[in-house]
Amino acid sequence: MGTAARALRPGKQRGTAPCPEERNVTETTTTPTPVDFWFDPACPWAWMTSRWMLEVEKVRPVEVRWHVMSLAVLNENRDELPEQYREFLTTAWGPVRVCIAAEQKYGSKVLGPLYTALGTRIHNQGLGHKDHDVIVAALEEAGLPAELADFARSDAYDAELRASHQEGISKVGQDVGTPVIAVPGADGEQIAFFGPVVTPAPKGEAAARLWDGTLLVASTPGFYEIKRTRDQGPVFD
Repeated sequence: MGTAARALRPGKQRGTAPCPEERNVTETTTTPTPVDFWFDPACPWAWMTSRWMLEVEKVRPVEVRWHVMSLAVLNENRDELPEQYREFLTTAWGPVRVCIAAEQKYGSKVLGPLYTALGTRIHNQGLGHKDHDVIVAALEEAGLPAELADFARSDAYDAELRASHQEGISKVGQDVGTPVIAVPGADGEQIAFFGPVVTPAPKGEAAARLWDGTLLVASTPGFYEIKRTRDQGPVFD
């Protein structure tokens, strides 16, 4: 027995295949934790949070699953809104309707690339969300038919949009906005929250620390809110 055990060592050093136990350990991978993210593409703060989540994907074993929600739907029965914001909501229907149409026709896998293409133009490049050509260019970048831009003025998929919106907002309540994030907790219960609202989007280990801390406070029983007044607008870098 002892001689046989010693005889294996030179073979291992010469590059022979590892024993089955070693192979199993080497090939074991961690299944990413799904993170559901509801966004309205017209919202600059949701865009900031989404760029942070993409950074989190690089440094934590998570996988973002994108869903749409709508600020226009959220606020449609509120009469006290400022006129400027009311005008914003009227035009915000366009991009999110295009997103839900793309999802319904081509599956949820297209939402991530389309959101990135739209958000880069709307927010980083400052082109806004009203221009038809902006939506067409984003669709082309995402590998989707330009004809989907016509759904910006169509209510064909409004029922599906409202259902997706309701799925997200029902997890956190009506008194918040976009984005909504939901993730499985350690005890099997889902952790869901609005935000975080942050600018600029943290990167690298800073993104990881914010993620870890957000989950820590959001998973605390009875925790509802921590907030301070924003003293700057979104920083798109």
